[in-house]
Amino acid sequence: MRFSIKRNRRGSVMSKIATREAYGKTLAKIGLENENIVVLDADLSKSTKTADFKKVCEERFFNMGIAEGNMMSVAAGLASCGKIPFVSTFAMFAAGRGFEQIRNSICYPKLNVKVCATHAGLTVGEDGASHQAIEDIALMRSIPNMVVISPSDAKEAEAAIEAVAKYNGPCYVRLGRSGVPQINTNEDYKFEIGKAIKLREGKEATIVATGIMVDAALEAANILSEEGIKVSVLNIHTIKPIDVEAISNSAKETGVIITAEEHSIIGGLGSAVAEVVTSSYPVPVLRVGVKDTFGESGKPAELLEKYGLTAKEIVKAVKKGLELK
Repeated sequence: MRFSIKRNRRGSVMSKIATREAYGKTLAKIGLENENIVVLDADLSKSTKTADFKKVCEERFFNMGIAEGNMMSVAAGLASCGKIPFVSTFAMFAAGRGFEQIRNSICYPKLNVKVCATHAGLTVGEDGASHQAIEDIALMRSIPNMVVISPSDAKEAEAAIEAVAKYNGPCYVRLGRSGVPQINTNEDYKFEIGKAIKLREGKEATIVATGIMVDAALEAANILSEEGIKVSVLNIHTIKPIDVEAISNSAKETGVIITAEEHSIIGGLGSAVAEVVTSSYPVPVLRVGVKDTFGESGKPAELLEKYGLTAKEIVKAVKKGLELK
């Protein structure tokens, strides 16, 4: 896997690996293990990393061209014949152009198709607003029968792909373009669809994060800890089905929740968490994410700063939440 280098707040070196890189490597591995796995791509295999699968299982790889709706329909047909299709393109095209076919041809009959969409969120960078999918979680979680997963790092992406390959039903896995730090390094790490992972314990507030914002949440927790504020951090890798028990318990334990996502605050993780909290144990929920606007072209780090998707903004939200308790 390609990776870049980042230093954490203590100065030690951490490797950064894109979740799409982990997807490609894992797909190639499980493809060799399971001959029912087939892969469809919309002429973007080098970018989505499905080219890794093609190298080892070329006879089960299909380039469907720039015809995303048709690709979803073909995947549905293959699934109806017992195959396990993994379908890939950029998140904007998968969730956007392919929505009708995903809804009617895949999710309505509950077929075993895995939509693994790369280049999600603002960190697509210079490709700009037309390619920055900040609505895809909202779209996919609104469809009955669909599982929605947003891995926080390469290890979690690998585990997620292995899990959805074994799961019988439609899945949407959200993957990124840019490298992200390795977060889930504990030996006892276990991925389970629908189960949150508590990364930090604290009684004053809970930060609930998904995808690349899990790293920002942990950084925020470190900053707050230095100020004497102890917060919990929940990694919600599965947006649907969401871990109702973990969120409800956090609401009871800390009395305030801050959500963080590289997605619009409308319809994404923040909305999903608020839905749980209002029906189980109402407490203040503050959302860090893209605030009902389109992105723009720019470098990923600069875009995250401009749109408030940083540890600094999470810290501000926590302090505001504490005032509301």
